[in-house]
Amino acid sequence: MTTVTFIIPVRHQDNARDWSLLKANLTQTMASISNQTNGDWRGIIVANEGADLPDLPERFEVERVTFPPNNLHEIDEADIEAVYDAFRADKGRRVLMGMLRARDSRFFMIVDDDDFVNAGIVQYASENPNANGWAIDRGYIWDDGGKLLLGYDEFNHLCGTSLIVRSDLYGLPESFEDASLDWIKTMLGSHVRIADILAQRGTPLGTLPFRGAVYRVAHAGSHSKAPGILVKYFLSWEALKRPRRLLRNLGKLRLVDETAKRDFFGQRI
Repeated sequence: MTTVTFIIPVRHQDNARDWSLLKANLTQTMASISNQTNGDWRGIIVANEGADLPDLPERFEVERVTFPPNNLHEIDEADIEAVYDAFRADKGRRVLMGMLRARDSRFFMIVDDDDFVNAGIVQYASENPNANGWAIDRGYIWDDGGKLLLGYDEFNHLCGTSLIVRSDLYGLPESFEDASLDWIKTMLGSHVRIADILAQRGTPLGTLPFRGAVYRVAHAGSHSKAPGILVKYFLSWEALKRPRRLLRNLGKLRLVDETAKRDFFGQRI
């Protein structure tokens, strides 16, 4: 049984504003995962038939699907709730296909195709195989190509790359056809619901005891269209009217130094 399987759902190619950029970001995300200090993991890319993917590193494989494009993909559509609902359905069914391919995994971690993960996640999971899993409540925000990281608490409320869950707690169906759309959207399509659901069932997630992931923002392919660190956390009206929080954020900045590159960006030192 593999300790951790990383599931990366990739949107339909017709929903990508810049497929070349998506491929470049995906390559960096896979490099980040490949830098795990413990090799007991596998990676599943879930992509449509015909999608041109980058070369895959060792331990990665592709699950091809035939789901149609998401017609409500763009987040600036008029009915935002309809957009979120369609996103949860599209992402959730891609995640399900990846999990069904790797159901012999002890833990699953869903990773957005432009984010980065800490190199110590598999090692920590291997030392705690009976845990329910962990929420990443401390992570970093990074402007695409920038030289600074901003430490961010309550990270699991912000970024989809923030949960490591023991596989049996999902209650996976025997086949894709056995799963209801509501279950797919609730359990697999959203990162904000499952922690509460597991807690209500008596199987709460723990907290990962180190900063576990990096949320990439301010790039043209971002589905959330999240603004850059400077604009959102230091220059916006929301930031300026809370000077204490602004000062705290100043204290959470760190350089993308050699340690950060080793821990998150897939660069072995």
